[in-house]
Amino acid sequence: MKRILPAVCLFVLTAGAWRATAQLQQVHPFRDGTPGVTGYRSEVLALVMIQENEFLRLAEAFPAEKYTWRPAPGVKSVAECFLHVSAANYNMYKLVGAPFPAGLDVAGMEQSTTDKTKVIATLKASYTHAKQAITDMPDANLEKTMDWLGGKITQRGVLLYIVPHIAEHLGQAIAYARINGVVPPWSEDPPNK
Repeated sequence: MKRILPAVCLFVLTAGAWRATAQLQQVHPFRDGTPGVTGYRSEVLALVMIQENEFLRLAEAFPAEKYTWRPAPGVKSVAECFLHVSAANYNMYKLVGAPFPAGLDVAGMEQSTTDKTKVIATLKASYTHAKQAITDMPDANLEKTMDWLGGKITQRGVLLYIVPHIAEHLGQAIAYARINGVVPPWSEDPPNK
């Protein structure tokens, strides 16, 4: 009995870890990784891809007429929230060596449109840029330092900063959705068995 109980516990833990990994791979867009992206960058890339999936699904779920909705005067509208995330995907990754595409007006992006189709296209393009920036970044650059808010930060630290910054705006967009009767689509996904 002393041998059977630890074996059963080990099996249950292993099966649980395997199931969690399988669920993540089914629900979220990264499955096999990106060739040449390993270690820390692959972990950041996976999180960015999860956020991309949720932002795009939420942006699609919002009715077009709600893109101008804002919770109060002077607070970002639905469109401005999504476009702020898009601008951040350009601004933040510029810090790790990914310049803006030629002719892109990042400074005016937040107020550039309220058209749902254009907002979603801008969001998609910004995530394509973000994923390419992570993919192109050499691992050797992770420890490079730069000036940051009166101090120093590594490029690893910049990548670390980007993920929670964008997650804050995902929370904002989820709150906007719930207030407007829009259910975040992933909350209705069937459970994986």
